[in-house]
Amino acid sequence: MTTCYIVDDEQHAIDVLSRYIQNTPGLELKGAEDNPLHALNAITSGKASADITFLDVDMPQLSGIDLAGLINGCTTVVFTTAYPDYAYQAFDKDAVDYLLKPISYERFLRAIAKVKEALKRKQTAPAEEQNDEYFYIKADVKGKYVKVSLADIIYVEAMQNYVRIQTPSEKLTTYLSMKEIEEHLPAAEFTRVHKSFIVSNAKVRSVEGNLIMLTDENTVSLGRSYRTAFLEMINAKLLKSKRAS
Repeated sequence: MTTCYIVDDEQHAIDVLSRYIQNTPGLELKGAEDNPLHALNAITSGKASADITFLDVDMPQLSGIDLAGLINGCTTVVFTTAYPDYAYQAFDKDAVDYLLKPISYERFLRAIAKVKEALKRKQTAPAEEQNDEYFYIKADVKGKYVKVSLADIIYVEAMQNYVRIQTPSEKLTTYLSMKEIEEHLPAAEFTRVHKSFIVSNAKVRSVEGNLIMLTDENTVSLGRSYRTAFLEMINAKLLKSKRAS
């Protein structure tokens, strides 16, 4: 059974996709959400775990493009939108397909076939490719390669044409873009908090205003356009008292 989740701020669009999913053998609708911030919380916390997430592009508070960048390590994304101009950005976020509204049932089925093929390739990939706990980078010394464990990464910083990876023991500089390294980091474990910074969620010690304190005592800035999604992630882990204040 292939599970599905829908994120769209228009109820009519949710109703159409819900009907298509329920009428298609082999598909199961796990839920739908019209608020992208609530969807982010549900997906990253595992409450809305699904094989496919149908994601509207143009939504208030958090666009589907930005949301996809935060969840594409947890689910397979299929964008839905009335605007063809977003196609390049959508596929830049590793979306499997891009459906233009109004979506016909025949086009919906073709998207499902593409997703199933992508999931099949992922399932048959070598185990070490499915569960990468490390990767190698080219160092700033010719012919040298350095192993980087995901568990050691504290943050990643953009430096013009390079990125710097901070670990507890060293700073590693390599010729990569932020986009390239962000695509390789699990979305459930790392968060883009600024155009120049990606942080390990587990290495965040505290947040005060627009400053994030990390476990190595370094601080990084929280960018305005990334603030809402980051604080939603924090709120999902926040312990709250049930006592009356």
